[in-house]
Amino acid sequence: MRHLKAGRKFGRTSAHRKALFRNLVGALIQRERISTTLAKAKELRGKVEKTITLGKKGTLHARRQAFKLAPQKETVQKIFGPLAERYATRPGGYTRIIKIGPRRGDNAPMVFIELVDREGEAPAPKKGKEATKKEAPKTEAKKETKAKPAEKKTAAKKETKKDTKADSKKETDTKKKAEPKKPAVKKKEDKK
Repeated sequence: MRHLKAGRKFGRTSAHRKALFRNLVGALIQRERISTTLAKAKELRGKVEKTITLGKKGTLHARRQAFKLAPQKETVQKIFGPLAERYATRPGGYTRIIKIGPRRGDNAPMVFIELVDREGEAPAPKKGKEATKKEAPKTEAKKETKAKPAEKKTAAKKETKKDTKADSKKETDTKKKAEPKKPAVKKKEDKK
């Protein structure tokens, strides 16, 4: 029986396994998206989520606990700074696993593991009443940014001047190229 034997061993000693996951946790937090195997990503997910939860606590004890899981100073500063603020209202589920297919050499299933709500990523559209309330201010802002009529007229005049010059050049080019077309020669079909 296999009771209370949680976690994957990955064919490594305990020290090697611990070092592997400390490096993976640090890399994921710094880059916010890494590529690894599916098994490593599933094992890594719990460690990263625990580390971010420690960051949300913000205590000295939590900071020391986070140094066990991610020994890089910059990583811990990021956990207790921007990441703690970003996930302050989120109750968990800070990571996402996206399958990207097999690895070329050994056919191992590869995945991207990334932090949700990353910088540069558009937030998910909200459903219900909140979405309709937020859409109304956006349309008003678009109305305000429309160009004034006087600006439109001057821009239109400039464009028409450029268009007339371009049209005259095109006409001269087509006159040079215009040659009489030769009639197509029809072949007689063989009668059988």
